[in-house]
Amino acid sequence: MKKLWVLMIALLVLAACQNETTKESKEEGKTHTVKHAMGTTEVPDAPKRVVVLTNEGTEAVVSMGIQPVGAANSYEGKPWYPHLADKYKDIEPVGMESELNLERIAKLKPDLIIGNKFRQEAQYKKLSAIAPTVFSEELRSDWQENFKLYAKALNKVDEGNKVLADYDKHVNEAKKELGDKLNSKISMVRFMPGDVRMYQKDTFSGNILNQLGFKRPKAQDVDDFAVRNMTKEQIPEMDGDYLFYFTFMDGQKEVTALEKDWINDAAFKNLTAAKNNKVIKVDDGIWNTSGGVMSANMMIDDLKAKVLEK
Repeated sequence: MKKLWVLMIALLVLAACQNETTKESKEEGKTHTVKHAMGTTEVPDAPKRVVVLTNEGTEAVVSMGIQPVGAANSYEGKPWYPHLADKYKDIEPVGMESELNLERIAKLKPDLIIGNKFRQEAQYKKLSAIAPTVFSEELRSDWQENFKLYAKALNKVDEGNKVLADYDKHVNEAKKELGDKLNSKISMVRFMPGDVRMYQKDTFSGNILNQLGFKRPKAQDVDDFAVRNMTKEQIPEMDGDYLFYFTFMDGQKEVTALEKDWINDAAFKNLTAAKNNKVIKVDDGIWNTSGGVMSANMMIDDLKAKVLEK
């Protein structure tokens, strides 16, 4: 009798395993339609080998619990931003956002590719020949809209909504902690090789400042991307209660010299923020370049800590 019970249990376990395998097999064969920047695409319901071609897209995918098999290299770090490297350990780099290695992507045998029209429109057909490909439209302030598209592509809408809800909660909690500090005007400046820019509202960090409720200096209180190629005559327009600046390719001789030249200029030192010791250098990867949900949460914490400190 005991042997019979053991045999029956074994058969039940085997049947359950077979049913689960069949279920997984059916799920793998199912697809759903995603409308995106390049049209509509049929993508698998349960993609197993995802390749992501933008920095902000990689943050989105990882935050929803999926580890891509491949992703575009970070703009700084080897190959990942230091603030994200521990989360990207097993991801294969496939080249910079605008300099993709299509052969490397193909070798990864992806079943879904997530990219961006602004960066990779010219390569869309070649990418689509490798695997179903979904493109977001822009790469500026609307990372949350892109995030929702990626969640649909991954068939992870519920998980995505949870990530966005947690972000909104983080924003609201930070607003409460910042209190009257939200009346401060925050200026943002970026140093790049051969270029100095003021960052306005249609930017990654500009959007976060707006969500938190901070005010902006008149020259930056504009629904646009950035004021490029600034001259030193425009330095007074940079002023605010706080001036945060970030430096792209920080440490390279050319851009370090540019940053130092401007920061030490007499007009810059005459800014209210400079006189009050409220000129603060921050991480370009977190505050600007990576541009995804994990960086957004990190920026909020960094900003809050620095404003409350001063």
